[in-house]
Amino acid sequence: MKPAAIEAFFAILQRANPSPQSELEYTTVFELLAAVLLSAQATDVGVNKATRRLFPVANTPQAILSLGLEGLEAYIKTIGLFRSKARHLMETCRILVERHGGEVPTTREALEALPGVGRKTANVVLNVAFGQPTMAVDTHIFRVSNRTGLAPGKTPLAVEQQLLRRVPSAYAVDSHHWLILHGRYVCQARKPLCPRCTVAAYCDFKEKTQA
Repeated sequence: MKPAAIEAFFAILQRANPSPQSELEYTTVFELLAAVLLSAQATDVGVNKATRRLFPVANTPQAILSLGLEGLEAYIKTIGLFRSKARHLMETCRILVERHGGEVPTTREALEALPGVGRKTANVVLNVAFGQPTMAVDTHIFRVSNRTGLAPGKTPLAVEQQLLRRVPSAYAVDSHHWLILHGRYVCQARKPLCPRCTVAAYCDFKEKTQA
């Protein structure tokens, strides 16, 4: 995908959705961190169902710690890998209380030092909570970036680095939301919905599906 096509690609996505938002439900930075940590290998819908029960009862690091491990597990047991995620979240809460005054840190280094928080989770928090132009490459973004020719790469990190170079700065902050939503609802894994795709004219995918 050439630079002019990339500009048009994002301009169209922006016009359709000027203020894209995460589909994870949260009201504070800590709730966002907790939700993203719980979302690994799970759907946003599934995480939201669990956090709608959890957050009204415990939505701060200290409140999560007060639940205890078994108490936390009871709220998130509908999410895949809930036991390991509960351990990671409890340990993360302990570190937030002991080292960060109960606040979520604003640097990548400090975020990635938290249990269960990898590069992708840190990127989501830095972008969504703190407005940094990071690229959290999930399966949707990886697929869309490769299929369209926007940012080809063999690994999520390679795709992330390509996106950081190729996405125009005017679209950088919101671009990962547009790409996730496009991959989730239009450029789907098994059969992309090319006939209803608003950016198909700028996509390099040669095997476009027909109506």
